[in-house]
Amino acid sequence: MHASANLPCPPMSTPPTRILFVCTGNICRSPMAEVLAKAFASVHGHEVEVQSASLIGLKDQPAHKHAVQVIAEKGLNLAHHQAQPLSGELMDWADHVLCMEVQQAVEMRKRFLEQEDRVELLGPYGGQMEIEDPLGGWRPRFRRCRDEIDACVSGFMDRLHSS
Repeated sequence: MHASANLPCPPMSTPPTRILFVCTGNICRSPMAEVLAKAFASVHGHEVEVQSASLIGLKDQPAHKHAVQVIAEKGLNLAHHQAQPLSGELMDWADHVLCMEVQQAVEMRKRFLEQEDRVELLGPYGGQMEIEDPLGGWRPRFRRCRDEIDACVSGFMDRLHSS
């Protein structure tokens, strides 16, 4: 018998959980959710991969200036964000797909029947149904939206890693 045959096998590492946040244009809510989730995971030692996407197909658009500013208030950076369109590849990639509004969830479930069980609302993880789009509002509206998303992301991540 070979001497190494009695050595224990190293534990199999589990792949990181893949989370996709989706909103209308991927310039306000979902990019904020993406960076907030990455920050939460980093602080709490959770193994996740996070992306965000646009339901209406925006591509290469920067995050809205107010989103960049209110995220910077938390010490995070959205300055280099580029919107990407929601695709079948992203839906296949994701373990969890979190959207901001009921209508978005309905549309996504229709468009991606094979992955419809992965689609859910982010809002209920923070005690609300939907997260209102701050687009067109001033910075205080974006700040409120950021704080709602932060609470929802924290609730989702806590539940994800307590099971």
